[in-house]
Amino acid sequence: MIGIFDSGYGGLTVLKACIKALPQYDYLYLGDNLRVPYGSRSPETIQQFSEDALKFFFNKKIPLTIFACNTASAAALPYLQEKYLRTPNVTNKKVLGVIIPVAEKAARRTRNKRIAVIGTRATIASKAYEKELHKIDPSIRVFGVAAPLLTPLIEEGWHHKPEARSILKKYLAPVKDFAPDVLILGCTHYPIMHDVFEDILGPRVHVLDSSTAVADSLADYLKRHPEIESQLTKNADPSKPGTRIFTCTDSPERFSEFAKKFLGIGDATTVQKVQL
Repeated sequence: MIGIFDSGYGGLTVLKACIKALPQYDYLYLGDNLRVPYGSRSPETIQQFSEDALKFFFNKKIPLTIFACNTASAAALPYLQEKYLRTPNVTNKKVLGVIIPVAEKAARRTRNKRIAVIGTRATIASKAYEKELHKIDPSIRVFGVAAPLLTPLIEEGWHHKPEARSILKKYLAPVKDFAPDVLILGCTHYPIMHDVFEDILGPRVHVLDSSTAVADSLADYLKRHPEIESQLTKNADPSKPGTRIFTCTDSPERFSEFAKKFLGIGDATTVQKVQL
């Protein structure tokens, strides 16, 4: 089974992409919607919340976990990998994030070497994307903009309302001035507004589908690591879907409503409330 963690609902976009690319595997999704949003929290708090989630997957004997949350990937994943994944009792566990695969895809896509990133305050403050992009190509110029209002608007289902579009236009005004040819959606909620981003920025800016980038990276990772792949529960026939388990830390009914309405996945009877 593959674990997918997010601070709330946004990671469902990653789960949906992974299911499309690799339907034969079993998936366990955890959304910490009791404590969402993470993006306005301190790095220490994000690390603690993310550690709680990682322990949840460890207790479930999950061999591979994806931090679908950009904020957790940026602010907590390096810390947790250093603390846990180099110790003898968990060396058979792997935890992947979203920053590296998305940065790699953006670096391949850019032509003018100007890449913009929009995300939560914590993700932008961490400069995680800038650091990864400069590892790939130091000449790439990176511009980051924090958009703290977008996640709650999306979670409330307001993402196609005029108010959301107006707020997004204000966030993207400095991005337009920077003139990138690639925009990284540095929050897993944002792909739900993908068409609005494209409409505001126009055809000269490629709005990168971060969810697909993560799913493609997962498929490649499993090919390169058969020792991990062999631990995952899957159907021999890729056309047959595996098991999908949805868990959250608050209001399973609201979680299920969001998943079905905006992503077409999940069912009220399959969402379990858990404590971290």
